[in-house]
Amino acid sequence: MNPWLPTSPCTPLTCAGHDGRTRGRAVAVVLLLGGCACILAGVLGAPFVLLLGAVRRERLIRLWAYGVVRAFGVRVRVIGPPGAGVPGTLVVANHISWLDIPLVAAVFPGRMLAKSEIRNWPLLGRLAAVGGTLFVERERFRALPTTVRDIAAALRGGSRVVAFPEGTTWCGRGGGRFGPAVFQAAIDADATIHPVRITYRTAPAEHTSPAGAAAFVGDDPLIASLWRVVTAAGLTAEIRVLPQIPAGDCPDRRALARLAQTAVANDSANRSPESVHH
Repeated sequence: MNPWLPTSPCTPLTCAGHDGRTRGRAVAVVLLLGGCACILAGVLGAPFVLLLGAVRRERLIRLWAYGVVRAFGVRVRVIGPPGAGVPGTLVVANHISWLDIPLVAAVFPGRMLAKSEIRNWPLLGRLAAVGGTLFVERERFRALPTTVRDIAAALRGGSRVVAFPEGTTWCGRGGGRFGPAVFQAAIDADATIHPVRITYRTAPAEHTSPAGAAAFVGDDPLIASLWRVVTAAGLTAEIRVLPQIPAGDCPDRRALARLAQTAVANDSANRSPESVHH
């Protein structure tokens, strides 16, 4: 393990438990197969979707991403204005689970920034590559300036880029520091930052503690996390859309990173009456 990379104290044993209702094995297997089939459909259909016009393509990606989350048995709740945004927007969010990726895409379809290891994930790796994911080689710090330039170029070209600046996953009870590199790209491109906050909850709706079943932390195998999600009944993925931050509002990348991090962490201060339940 590289001591310079972001780390989280969260582990599957201590942070990924589920104390709510559970589903039977047969139902869980059906959901697991359905969710994987939905992802496979995305992999197979991606080359054709890329041929569509921008508006139709974005609408279809949103529907598909929402369908992936629902196929795994997770409800979706969007709080805040719809994710239209302007071209060349950098979307930043806290990071809890692999579910974060389709959840954000259901509101803000865009080019994901992801660690290079995801290339080797079954189904998801292929889909990420076809979808224009910007891969980061986290072990090679010399590659960081090139990555920043690539992100800035994508933003200047009008692409929406989605990043998880904590650099690793947390269970939701706490969070990590937002790394400044991606914000340098936003400054270079004179882009707008659109922060969002992700939370997973279990039924009943008033349950406020994080839903550990969704947490994908530490050395947790992907298949174990998938099984935990489909066996946990009453799981809701909540995404809260927060006010935009123009990159020019801050003097440097570290200040911009702190501002975005504070916005995402300050959940109660950014509550919005607008919400959609699915």
